[in-house]
Amino acid sequence: MDLKDKVVVITGGAGGLGYAMAENFAAAGAKLALIDVDQEKLEKACANLGDTTEVQGYALDITDEEDVVAGFQFIKEDFGQVNVLVNNAGILRDGLMVKAKDGQVTDRMSYEQFQSVINVNLTGTFLCGREAAVAMIETKQEGVIINISSVARAGNMGQSNYSASKAGVAAMSVGWAKELARHNIRSAAVAPGVIETEMTAAMKPEALERLEKMVPVGRLGQAEEIASTVRFIIENDYVNGRVFEIDGGIRL
Repeated sequence: MDLKDKVVVITGGAGGLGYAMAENFAAAGAKLALIDVDQEKLEKACANLGDTTEVQGYALDITDEEDVVAGFQFIKEDFGQVNVLVNNAGILRDGLMVKAKDGQVTDRMSYEQFQSVINVNLTGTFLCGREAAVAMIETKQEGVIINISSVARAGNMGQSNYSASKAGVAAMSVGWAKELARHNIRSAAVAPGVIETEMTAAMKPEALERLEKMVPVGRLGQAEEIASTVRFIIENDYVNGRVFEIDGGIRL
């Protein structure tokens, strides 16, 4: 798919990986519909990108079904079509499932801590994917849905909630590829490793150094490296139903 004049929806599009993708796609001539819960960041992102391309921001709670349905209806009305969805929005609420010392349980991951991550990362991805597919089919558009998973989908200590959500996201990507191909809609996923973000920048230098040493290439990934992978999936019409691990070799 040639991105020029295509309508690309990006969840979590006002910062981090989402904004890096928005910049990349704008440079290719795409029109952008950015979804984010942070109204202030959303307005700033749209203002910054507005000189490059047509862009609209939508302040939505992707865990709220009515909000998502209404939001995609607004996008369809504003742009007339939807061609690409990148399900990028996600949260972390890390913690051990159970903490114990000397046979005594001292803490446990709460239901709320688990479910909040599932709600955003998995349910939100499902809702946005469903409504994007509806919009693509109703406007008779060639479509691509790309979900951002994580190498943590294989299981990671202290991330029961996050790993489960990202494994689900990867599985849905493959299922959607099989379901939606008949409608000329492709689906795939990208599973990043450790990417340089505001979160990693706030880490203690010694902890960051240890993290970098765990990556065989010896550094953290860059947001633009994830953006270029997503763009490759969009532009290569024979990519479908695959999960791309972009992790510097951390998962061998």
